Amino acid sequence: MRNRFLTLFLLLGAIALRGQELTIPQLSQYLADNPFVMSPTYAGIGDHVKIRINGLTQWVGIKDAPDTQSLAADMRIGEKSGIGMLLYNDSNGETKQRGARVSFAHHLTLDRYDDEFLSFGVSYNFNQFRIDIENFDALDPNVTDDRATTNHNFDVGVMYRYDKFYFSANASNLLNKDLQSFNPVFEPNRLRNYYVYTGYRYTKNKNSRLEIEPSVFFQLFESDGRSVTDLNVKFRWYDFEDYYYAGVTYRFLNDQIGDPLYIAPIVGLKKNNFYFGYSYQVILNEILGYSTGTHVVTLGIDLFQGISNCRCTY
Repeated sequence: MRNRFLTLFLLLGAIALRGQELTIPQLSQYLADNPFVMSPTYAGIGDHVKIRINGLTQWVGIKDAPDTQSLAADMRIGEKSGIGMLLYNDSNGETKQRGARVSFAHHLTLDRYDDEFLSFGVSYNFNQFRIDIENFDALDPNVTDDRATTNHNFDVGVMYRYDKFYFSANASNLLNKDLQSFNPVFEPNRLRNYYVYTGYRYTKNKNSRLEIEPSVFFQLFESDGRSVTDLNVKFRWYDFEDYYYAGVTYRFLNDQIGDPLYIAPIVGLKKNNFYFGYSYQVILNEILGYSTGTHVVTLGIDLFQGISNCRCTY
């Protein structure tokens, strides 16, 4: 009985909290030196072709809990622009989705002496969403096929950078969802969500090997008005061009600031052109009694270094 109740709880949570969004689950992947997964404005910032593989396993210990894999890559084209691509596969019990995102960004220099830049980004999204019904009980005997839909959508973003300060504002899933295969009474068709990401990379002086980066991520969902906030802090220790980092992120619903969804320590490193990042999310809601937590792993490599005459892509 307990297992049936828990399965029902997961299914309802998937439909109410994730299934409607038709996108890759946005947890702490962006903190693993991988902000492109969060915003198209980061495409082409850097001097390599950046490739990142993410593995996200939520609620370990619970059968059919959410599980996501993604592959992201971006690179500079020309002196002031960049392109990127994201592929993902996501499953949550009987709900499955896979998709792709192709992005373009352009970076403008406002003041080349003070490193002041303005970036614009746009993404085209393709998503296939499906609910497998073969394992459902008590279904209408006339219903024999899976519920599936294909969606096309767009994201836009703008980012401002001044020295070590950054601020990014984005709108995701601008178009409404096709509801032909679902019940329009219960299934929301407004997928739009809005989010900002801002932070500052602080060092005591130019010779300091320690860098402290506090940041904030805020996301608002138009369909039901819910919103979440991440409060983050990272500490980087540099060894010439390599570095190691550790930090923590604290996520909460904005109407429940003192009752966090999770607290996640994060660690990682860059060694030569290889990256590794890991986050363990300690769940602090009702699922705690059933799960040991959520794991997020990021592996990366930088290839084909190129030189740009424009600091806007540094």
